Amino acid sequence: MDLEETKLPGVGLRHDFTTARGRRIGVISTRGGERELLVYSQDDPDACHSVVDLDPDEAEVLAELLGQPRVIERLARLREQIEGLATEGVYVEPGSPYEGRTLADAAIRTRTGASVVALVRAGEVIPSPAPSQRFQAGDKIVVVGTQEGVRATAHVLQKG
Repeated sequence: MDLEETKLPGVGLRHDFTTARGRRIGVISTRGGERELLVYSQDDPDACHSVVDLDPDEAEVLAELLGQPRVIERLARLREQIEGLATEGVYVEPGSPYEGRTLADAAIRTRTGASVVALVRAGEVIPSPAPSQRFQAGDKIVVVGTQEGVRATAHVLQKG
């Protein structure tokens, strides 16, 4: 499936794709955090049949309904396929020595052998976070590794 991205100067971004059944869907993401869900007309692919305005909280709920379970399902299937693999969420608690610091600073893979595969912040899933990604209190870090590696990651984020 092809995802088209269009910059909308002064507004934000628009992402469009066509479903397997031929329906064209789009999302406009504004700089202010609002989203518009677009359902294009079947007769005219440039005209919208419906537009649903979503505030940031509503967009977060919709994204969670559509996206987060999918990531969790994939990780569960992976866990079933590989014996001894643990996948768990580890929280960055307030006062963590890594609060405000980057994933690279924590050196989790080097120190524990576990890998950070996603970060969940305020309901938004950030898959494969970059080494420059800064941790915030309340972040949930999705970690894959041995059970020992996952426990070690929690210790690193809590104690340093």
